[in-house]
Amino acid sequence: MSTVALAIPFGIAIGLVVGTIGGGGAILALPLLVYVLGEEVGPASTASLVVVAIAAGVGAGALALHGHVCWRVALTFTPPAAAGSLLGTVANTAVSPEVLILAFVPVMLVAAGATWHRATQEAGDEAGRCPDVAWRQVAVAGVAVGLLTGFFGVGGGFLIVPVLTLWLGFSFRRAVATSLVIITLTGCAALASHLAIGAAVDLPVTIALSLATGAGALIGTLYARRLPQATLARAFAVVVALLALVLLVDTLLLGGPPAG
Repeated sequence: MSTVALAIPFGIAIGLVVGTIGGGGAILALPLLVYVLGEEVGPASTASLVVVAIAAGVGAGALALHGHVCWRVALTFTPPAAAGSLLGTVANTAVSPEVLILAFVPVMLVAAGATWHRATQEAGDEAGRCPDVAWRQVAVAGVAVGLLTGFFGVGGGFLIVPVLTLWLGFSFRRAVATSLVIITLTGCAALASHLAIGAAVDLPVTIALSLATGAGALIGTLYARRLPQATLARAFAVVVALLALVLLVDTLLLGGPPAG
């Protein structure tokens, strides 16, 4: 029961991050489950999918009520992203985990830097209209993000948001809302595949963490609507950069996540 109780405040914190900046849930939930809550990596990866899908779904629902989701892009982006993640997962087996992380850190830092730069350059329309983007461009972006997330084995929120803002021309607020829909759909698909091959989770811990994360995501979306778009974008950039440094230190100095 102490582990279940410990999961609640951490879950709320993860939900706040997901609901506010539209990503980072998986890369926070997995280390939490392994290092703090004592889960093995296999069950933890499945549990993190449950946690992130619920948090993203709650956040997406709250933002959809305010009309911030670009549904056409979200529904067009998701299938190629899922296909790309399968290809990336296959490629993942050819590279060591250490090489994967060391290759991924610069990707995260570039995404953080580009997002920060855009936040300092743009102002004005807080929500913005859904951009008129060709479906081919959305599909290419989906495949690219899917390949990266499948290859590196992490959630895609902190890649989806920069792609939507920097490549497809979304305002940051719409990018967050649309990203949460994409994360929900792809997370459910990934969870189904895990369950289909017999993956198991620690139900009490997973339920407690999921409910707490969902509550945090709802609070995060409510709080985010009151913040300027540039502030949200800078917060996103800082979180992604910090996560990159944590991954780098863990891989180089702490030996990476425990096996098993």
